[in-house]
Amino acid sequence: MEESATLRDRFLAWRDRVVARPGFRQAVARFPLTRGVARAQARGLFDLIAGFVYSQVMLASVRLGLFDLLAAGPLATAEIARRVDLPEDAAEQLLSAGAALGLYGQRSGGRWGLGLRGAVMVGNAALAGMVEHHAMLYADLTDPVAMLRGARGGQSLAGYWAYAQSETPGALGKNKVAAYSGLMAASQPLVAAEVLDALDIRRFACLLDVGGGEGAFLIAAAARAPALRLMLFDLPGVAERARARFAAAGLAARTSTFGGDFRADALPEGADAISLVRVIHDHDDAAVRLILAAAHRALPPGGTLILAEPMAGTRGAEAMGDAYFGFYLRAMGSGRPRRAAELLAMLRDAGFVSGRQITTATPLVTGLLVAEKLKA
Repeated sequence: MEESATLRDRFLAWRDRVVARPGFRQAVARFPLTRGVARAQARGLFDLIAGFVYSQVMLASVRLGLFDLLAAGPLATAEIARRVDLPEDAAEQLLSAGAALGLYGQRSGGRWGLGLRGAVMVGNAALAGMVEHHAMLYADLTDPVAMLRGARGGQSLAGYWAYAQSETPGALGKNKVAAYSGLMAASQPLVAAEVLDALDIRRFACLLDVGGGEGAFLIAAAARAPALRLMLFDLPGVAERARARFAAAGLAARTSTFGGDFRADALPEGADAISLVRVIHDHDDAAVRLILAAAHRALPPGGTLILAEPMAGTRGAEAMGDAYFGFYLRAMGSGRPRRAAELLAMLRDAGFVSGRQITTATPLVTGLLVAEKLKA
């Protein structure tokens, strides 16, 4: 293996020297059999350079309500400009940029309609909330070198995710948790659908969702499994919001809600399954070990742990898992993206057995791991 790795390293070093030569790049771009590859690489590189502009086209579209406006039917540029209070030339520029990104498309009579990507955004509170939320991430990444050289967190995102660097997160009041708790509740249905489509939740009698936020995952699980009893554990301020949401959904009789700090407090017992949905990647290794150990203690013999979150190294979603979440969590000041194999090893260290990965329909959205507590 060592010799193979050495040969590979030598090959990659040779490749890098060759590609770095301007004459080679020009020749590849001219040669018919390699021209397509060269152009694709050039487009990909330019997309990296221009990506911030693309994201701002999306942000402007969300803030102006363009997706919902055009969902009712195509409109002329002048009418769009009037409705969103933009100069006509600015509206034309935004629509043209959005069309290049697949958000809009031209219709007959010079009108504008939705593109395929724009149609996905119609009434999509989860995606719109994420787009709006990223304004804080952009602010934190204004000087990425300074962020990398400095201590993790301490900026906009760290303040938004109040629990991330708090030594006493259980003491956070309702006002401190309201913003991030609402964002998670809006985006959670995307993840819930992926998990519940891949895993039959009906085989469990009671599900405890640890770090369950306002209960969006449990509400989705309740619809899939009418006999399932539901338990939620989160910070006291968040649990209070979950209790109100359960009552509004008519689930008060099926749910038990507990407030506490899962890094320090014992988890409630009585569930034969525990879920950790978008929780582990928010925390550093020491905290993860505490959370997994607490889940292991709370489960009965033969109980099941469900771990769902975007994972590093996911084929086809490497940029999301390794680049996006890596920088996001560094700005947030807590956690890191982990590969499925690393998470499975942490589950084994916590005492779980039969750990396995289950494929979801959209791994870009979430990965899914399941493990069991050893039967007595």
